[in-house]
Amino acid sequence: MTRILPPLLLTALLLAAWEIACRALDVPPWFLPPPSAVAIALVDRAPVLAASAGATFWMALQALILAGLLGGGLALAVSLSPPAEQAVRPLAVALQVTPVVAIAPLVLIWTGLDHADRAVVTLAATVAFFPLFSGVLTGLKSADPDLERLFDLYGATPVQRLLRLRLPAALPFVLEGLRVASGLAVIGAVVAEFVSGSGATQGLAWRLLEAGNRLRTADMLAALVCLMVMGLGLNLGVAALERRVGARSG
Repeated sequence: MTRILPPLLLTALLLAAWEIACRALDVPPWFLPPPSAVAIALVDRAPVLAASAGATFWMALQALILAGLLGGGLALAVSLSPPAEQAVRPLAVALQVTPVVAIAPLVLIWTGLDHADRAVVTLAATVAFFPLFSGVLTGLKSADPDLERLFDLYGATPVQRLLRLRLPAALPFVLEGLRVASGLAVIGAVVAEFVSGSGATQGLAWRLLEAGNRLRTADMLAALVCLMVMGLGLNLGVAALERRVGARSG
């Protein structure tokens, strides 16, 4: 309760101030609806928002798994060879700093115009790739040098060194990279759906576009609430996994 109560109280105070300000200043609902109107929109459009949230979550989850396989696998491969790491890392950084909006039209063409969901998953995985790649690679290189020399002394094979020393040392870095990547996967999925300009995926981004075109601001804020809850849920899931792994290793 000591951790949960302060943010709950602050949120309640902010919502109350928002509600009072909207009513006292007579703010137009299309400009900024009060929280009560957003709550009504959440209830009224719950089935549609739930279906769209499920679609966005599924695409973000696929993107996270794809980014984990590609980023973790590549990091594991290049960690065995310093020249390979020096060759790959600049390309990974270049991919990270390239705006997803810039490559979205290309990815949409390559995946097929009739398969917008594939484009969204690919673009979201591109956004989530670097934190996982960097976390795994940094973690694999963070093993204690004294333990590395001990493994050398006993003539450990590369597989033994990897499984018994480097992977356990990399675990905290992997989990931190997963925490960052989980949020980026949701952001990437939403941005990719915006850029794709197709309602085929019917995710929350499409609901935001649909409500915005009709000036239904309460519906837009309701979709944003769903996105926030989704991001918090993924973050809490990774935090729970981190605590469980830490408890077992302890």
